[in-house]
Amino acid sequence: MTAPTDQTTLLEAARAWAAEDPDEQTRSELEALVAAAERGEETDLADRFAGTLEFGTAGLRGALGAGPNRMNRVVVTRAAAGLAAYLRDTGHGGGSVVIGFDARHNSDVFARDTAEVMTGAGFKALVMPRTLPTPLLAFAIRELGCAAGVMVTASHNPPQDNGYKVYLGDGSQIVPPADVEIAARIAAVGPLADLPRGDAGRVVGEEIVDRYLDTVAGLAEDGPRDLRIVYTPLHGVGGTTVAQVLETAGFDAPHVVEQQEHPDPDFPTVSFPNPEEPGAMDLAMALAAEHRADLVVANDPDADRCAVAVPDVHGWRMLRGDEVGALLAHHLIARGRQGTYANSIVSSSLLGKMAAAAGQPHEETLTGFKWIGRVEGLAFGYEEALGYCCDPEHVKDKDGVSALLLVCELAAQAKAEGRDLTDILDDIAEQHGLHATDQLSVRFDDLAAIPATMDRLRAAPPTTLGGLAVEQVEDLSQGSATLPPTDGLRYTLAEGARVIVRPSGTEPKVKCYLEVVVPVETGADGGGADAARISAAGRLDAIKADLRGAAFGG
Repeated sequence: MTAPTDQTTLLEAARAWAAEDPDEQTRSELEALVAAAERGEETDLADRFAGTLEFGTAGLRGALGAGPNRMNRVVVTRAAAGLAAYLRDTGHGGGSVVIGFDARHNSDVFARDTAEVMTGAGFKALVMPRTLPTPLLAFAIRELGCAAGVMVTASHNPPQDNGYKVYLGDGSQIVPPADVEIAARIAAVGPLADLPRGDAGRVVGEEIVDRYLDTVAGLAEDGPRDLRIVYTPLHGVGGTTVAQVLETAGFDAPHVVEQQEHPDPDFPTVSFPNPEEPGAMDLAMALAAEHRADLVVANDPDADRCAVAVPDVHGWRMLRGDEVGALLAHHLIARGRQGTYANSIVSSSLLGKMAAAAGQPHEETLTGFKWIGRVEGLAFGYEEALGYCCDPEHVKDKDGVSALLLVCELAAQAKAEGRDLTDILDDIAEQHGLHATDQLSVRFDDLAAIPATMDRLRAAPPTTLGGLAVEQVEDLSQGSATLPPTDGLRYTLAEGARVIVRPSGTEPKVKCYLEVVVPVETGADGGGADAARISAAGRLDAIKADLRGAAFGG
């Protein structure tokens, strides 16, 4: 919808929305805001009606609340109707759509609305039996032969958010032009009163969960299982699934962070339910210290991501996503996994070197598993934001459960040899050089400053960063033979270093992804991987300081 341009039009739009809203809570919320605005009080009505929550390649995601620029039953119903129209127009009329949901506020309600719209449009709606991980929904799409799948989740967003993720029948998230075509059909949906609504669909039996559990557990081969594990689902839906997979694969039950064990949409123990955020893993690492654990593993709230922490001389250290990606690739290559190894362009260049050394093809993709999952002949794919696809034959999306199991398997193997995951990372660094990565993110209050920043960098790129010459500048918006166009810049620096600058797809930020490569000098005077890490940290700090000045004026 077009944003209202004056107060009278805004109030009329709000009243019309409230009249159509089937949800008593959001309808009352909106009516109260209208009354407050009529009294001359300041409200956020203008923001709620500043256009429509945008449907893109990640589906929908936003704050819960009334109005077209929020997540609510009206927005979800229109999204479901638009998706149904797209599926019907592309030859899938009468097919099945499987619908999953996590434990966030209103996830079950949005799932039911979607099911009723789908059955009303002539589709078979299959609803997952309870709150379950996102990768289980991705698994169910192909396992049940569905035309599409919908997962109601906001992944690791704050508690006030929810979202709506759409997959097509191949089990992958939507990519252009499907997103634009679905969005056009959402925009064409008429009054909700005219939409036919059917029943709430058929609840899928627990056997789909059992098939997923067995499939994931089957990824682990025979081998050592002596490992003291600490686990947290971060108040999300992964807990039961992970416990069952680890038990089936032969591991002892992990020590679970009690305060975070059960699903809770308010995420009371963390300020932000993302294992990458500072503080999110504090309870898990404290429990690990108490039990002298070998490994800490965690999922985000919908369990499609996996975080790992390891003990070191200073206590516990969170591994970066690129480090976990390298460990999983190492593990699968050692087991003889054949096929293409893929990662997003903002992830480390290390995977390409590891694949080449193993005689396997490698491919870079744009950011997001909607691209990684579609790589032909994919053997393994990952992105630095803790997402790993370890079993593309069954789940063409990131899966924090299968990744967690394989990390535990590798850690148990290493422990049986008197080693740990850090030793394996050192081995990889000695063979390919130490690849160290970091990020610089800058938040903008003025959204117009984001494209202005990108334009300035295109017009006047830096010639050196951190004392390293910028040898090549690529404007990713031009696309290439291997990558579709995307708003971003890639700087190739001397000595194997690299910087990518791009606007965030989900937040008002510009993100910079840094990588340096330092050879590992072994022997009595070389210092090994530890010395290389110290050198790399200095280089990254220098690049970050120069980049902050060049891109953001310090």
